Amino acid sequence: MTPPPSAALPGPLFFGSGIYRGSSYGQTHPLRVPRVSTVMDLARALNWLPAQSYRQSPRAKPAALTAYHTPAYIAALQQAEATGQVDTVTRARHHLGTTSNPIFPEMFRRPATGAGGVILAAELLATHVAGAIHVPGGGTHHGLPDRANGFCYLNDPVLALMALRHAGLTRLAYVDIDAHHPDGVEPAFMGDPDMLMISVHEENRWPFTGALTDDAGGAAFNLPVPKGFNDSEFRAALHGLILPRLAAHRPQAIVLQAGADSLLEDPLSRLALSNRAYIEALTEIRPLAPRLLLLGGGGYNPWSVGRCWAALWATLAGLEIPDHLPDDAASVLRALSWGGGTRPAPEPHMLTTLLDPPREGPVRPEIRDRLAWLARR
Repeated sequence: MTPPPSAALPGPLFFGSGIYRGSSYGQTHPLRVPRVSTVMDLARALNWLPAQSYRQSPRAKPAALTAYHTPAYIAALQQAEATGQVDTVTRARHHLGTTSNPIFPEMFRRPATGAGGVILAAELLATHVAGAIHVPGGGTHHGLPDRANGFCYLNDPVLALMALRHAGLTRLAYVDIDAHHPDGVEPAFMGDPDMLMISVHEENRWPFTGALTDDAGGAAFNLPVPKGFNDSEFRAALHGLILPRLAAHRPQAIVLQAGADSLLEDPLSRLALSNRAYIEALTEIRPLAPRLLLLGGGGYNPWSVGRCWAALWATLAGLEIPDHLPDDAASVLRALSWGGGTRPAPEPHMLTTLLDPPREGPVRPEIRDRLAWLARR
């Protein structure tokens, strides 16, 4: 029997790891760019990661991963990392060694570290009456039980929600503001009356799931949005869908997937948010449950991802974000690159600040109509 929760966590925690430094999916893959290591470097340059706030993400053991993934898949993933290759049968069954899910040196250890961080974070949150933890290496929301999918070898949001349940929490909520629909999360909790899942994502964008009418057996609300989705429109979604549904559900814990590919500068979406929209979402969502697990996710522009997730950590930890970065922090951003290709150089403000300019605009009728339709459900 799970013991009753103890006192609240003494303060927000940040889970990181050195495995993200220098690890890449390959020179032509969108995940060739540094992300978690950039957040850690920015936070340290700003003195935002004191020893009492930082935890090393452990690597999840295969037995923990098979709470959701099949043993055969986990074994295949480990074997692919060990040998650096897959046979045609493994590629066909488990989607390893494909263009989206390539072979690379840390292809098991890296996602297993993200999963280990979110599982430990979930267990810590469940054994305290309140708390907040940021695991930027988590958020791989496309992974499926028996195969890799959409750059995601494991599904750590599902593993986190399962760990919260295993530790004794029943009413849970999952909010996803990544540009891509969480097609690996919704099937895991189909029809679960104690689970609330909300996704705001770009319409007509891979994986082409999450239609307005898709409700995961009553457990999910999906808001597909058109390209150019701006801060004003996000605020309408936040106050017209996300916040009222969370308040009505009264979750014991919220998992917030904050994939940064909904930002204007991201090369894999056509949305137009500023990172201020992400901060507003976190600020408004945080009071609606005693426990919050904040994850990363997508995001393929190294400057916009690093700035966004660092700003979210500052918001979670109650730290002041400076108008202009000190040189130690700015040098972290100046040292970044696309790692190849012909992408444009970042705008000058992305090298000297963390906060984007606001990106307000009109709230288009199709968004108002979709929110009104969801409100009637």
